[in-house]
Amino acid sequence: MTVIADKDPAADITPRTVQIPGYPVWSGPFTHLAAERDRLAGLRWQSFDARPVGATLGAEISGVDLTREQPDAVIAEVRQALHEYKVLFFRDQPLTPQQHVAFARRFGELEVHPFIPSNTDCPELVRFEKSAQVSGFENAWHHDVTWREQPSMGAVLHAISVPEIGGDTLFADMYAAYDALDAETRARVETLDAVHDFTRAFGHTLNDEQREKMRAQHPAVRHPVVCTHAVTGRKHLYVNRVFADHIHGLDLDESRALIDRLCRTADAPEHQVRLHWEPDTVAFWDNRAVQHYAASDYWPQVRIMERASIIGPRPRR
Repeated sequence: MTVIADKDPAADITPRTVQIPGYPVWSGPFTHLAAERDRLAGLRWQSFDARPVGATLGAEISGVDLTREQPDAVIAEVRQALHEYKVLFFRDQPLTPQQHVAFARRFGELEVHPFIPSNTDCPELVRFEKSAQVSGFENAWHHDVTWREQPSMGAVLHAISVPEIGGDTLFADMYAAYDALDAETRARVETLDAVHDFTRAFGHTLNDEQREKMRAQHPAVRHPVVCTHAVTGRKHLYVNRVFADHIHGLDLDESRALIDRLCRTADAPEHQVRLHWEPDTVAFWDNRAVQHYAASDYWPQVRIMERASIIGPRPRR
C-alpha cells in the first residue's frame, strides 16, 4: 500500500497576498517587507549596538547613556539610526526632566503643546498621567499634532511609572503601509490633500470663546495624503482618524471612507512593532515614518509618561 503524504495546499501558490472575499482584508505573506527587513538586519553602528525587534521598524539600542551629554558623533549616529529603524527603544535610562529635554533638543527645536499639561519644571515636556480619575484616550492610530502647520519631526517618550501588565505602545511603519497599497489606490491618493483640525481631538475641552481663540492661533491646515520624507526621500502615508477631518475636494462621506481605508493599513501586525514599557524605558520615534497607538488596557492602574517633541518641517509631497 502506498501512503501519500499530506501536501500543503498553498505549496504551489506563488507567494503573494490575496483579498479575503467580501472584505477589505488581505491574507498571505507581506512580501514587500523582505528587502527592508534584510537591509536593517545588516546594519552596524560604531557608538552602540542595535537589535531589530520588528520586521521593518524598531530597534533596541544598548551602549548609550542618555543621562549624560553625548558627543556630536554619537548624536549623529542616533539620528541616522532613527531614520533607518523609524523608532528606537532605550532601556534603563533614569532621565531627569532636564536631561530629557537636553537630549531631545540635540535633534532640533522643541514644541510646547497648547492643550496637554506640561511638566511644570519643563514646559517642553508634555506629561501624561493616567489613573482611575484620568482616562487614557491615546488608543487610536495617529501621528502627533498633524493639525500644526509644522508637525513634530519626532518625539522622545520617557516612562516614569507603568503598570506591570498593559499600557504597551504600538508603532506602525507608514512607509510599508504606503508600499502595501494597490496601484490603483496609490495613483488616486498621490495628489490629494487632507485637512487636519485640532478641534477633532481637543475641541470638546474648550468653551466657545477658548475654541475661537485657539482657532485663530491654530487654523485648520492641509497636508498631502502621501508625503515624501524630508531626509530619506521615501513616500509614506500621512493621514489619521484622530486629526484628519476630510480630504480636500471630496464630500465628507467619501473623505471619511477613504481616510478609514488608508488608516486600516496600520492595522496589519506585519507593519507593526510593540513596546512593553518598563520604568525608565525611553522611546524615540520618527513622527513622519510611523504612527503609534497607546494601549488603554490598564485602568484603573497608573501610567505616567513624559514626552518632548521636536518641531519638524512642513510636510511635502
